[in-house]
Amino acid sequence: MEPNRIYLDYAASTPVDERVLKAMLPFFTEIYGNPSSTHFYGQQAEIALENSRQIVAQSLHSRIEEIVFTSCGTESDNLALRGVAFAQRRKKGSLRLLISPVEHHAVLHTAHDLERNYGFILEFLQVDEFGQVDPAEVESAIRTGTALVSVIYANNEIGTINPVAQIGSICRQKSVPFHTDAVQAAAHLPMNVERDQVDLMAIGAHKFYGPKGIGALYIRRGTDLDSTQTGGQQEAGLRAGTENIPYIVGLAEALRLAQQEVIERSSRLIPLRDRLIQGVLQMVPRARLTGHPSQRLPNHASFAFEGVDGNQLLILLDMAGFACSSGSACKVGTPQSSEILMAIGLSRAWSMGSLRVTLGKGTTPDQIDRFLQVLPGLVEKARTIPIRNTGELKYVR
Repeated sequence: MEPNRIYLDYAASTPVDERVLKAMLPFFTEIYGNPSSTHFYGQQAEIALENSRQIVAQSLHSRIEEIVFTSCGTESDNLALRGVAFAQRRKKGSLRLLISPVEHHAVLHTAHDLERNYGFILEFLQVDEFGQVDPAEVESAIRTGTALVSVIYANNEIGTINPVAQIGSICRQKSVPFHTDAVQAAAHLPMNVERDQVDLMAIGAHKFYGPKGIGALYIRRGTDLDSTQTGGQQEAGLRAGTENIPYIVGLAEALRLAQQEVIERSSRLIPLRDRLIQGVLQMVPRARLTGHPSQRLPNHASFAFEGVDGNQLLILLDMAGFACSSGSACKVGTPQSSEILMAIGLSRAWSMGSLRVTLGKGTTPDQIDRFLQVLPGLVEKARTIPIRNTGELKYVR
């Protein structure tokens, strides 16, 4: 990393931990067999595969056979929604999908596709001003024909943590499968699928200092799920394709470290996060915190600035040496109003000017102070640039 640049976008991706890289390296050049092969080399790869599955299961407090490896968190979400929806329709004729309006696009766009192209009925749960789902809302919304409930564990854009265990309990009582996207949460919160009573949970390694291109899906034993990727019988017949052993090993080690060090990491990040939030709200006029003030990810600060083009602010920050992201995560063109900020009741004048600042292992108090010195002037400069509402968008987590 360039010495004068400061990375504050850890929710988008993280560097691979040196300990994770060390665990991965032998599986590129020494233990390189196909785990489906019966010979010695294949057996060695299969041992690594199943050892990794055991580590992930222990980290999530699940059974070993309940872990399926995928290519990323997005694929895990896709497999969960499509797999359960198709199985529920086939077995029970259930067609109703209940999701929150603040889901990541991996869930939101998949649900829309199921509605548009496969005849499912998509309904949205209400959220409050912080983007939280009320468990009572879930209880009242579940009716006959509900195939699946999906509520994000911790929001990627505004950092709000949902009462997943309470929602899971309600879904369990009503015998409705419950899925949660825990891609952001697994990096910073203690995971326990039994405590949270979830039936399906998606994670992705590059959010917790593992490699990109690998994820996992927890599927509770007894949950009906149809495979959506045909081919071989890998991953208990649920996800065809040769397993990516080096990356699976990396995911397992990164998740093990994240869960083992969760208290230590959070204890360091929360004071930095709060210092950042307090400074922005005190120093920048017409600024507001988005997401829950306390029930939020320990590394996550997100804001809305009235009358600001979020994309222009990102460009100004990047020119000043700070890597952040917008709620719209716009890379090319000009931003649209954030769907999530609109869902929590912000007007267009506010929802166009979102900023997400996420901290990680490389973040220091000095970096926070340097950011606070620069941000107020850049926000005021961005306010002099007219806001437009067209352009091509690229979304990230």
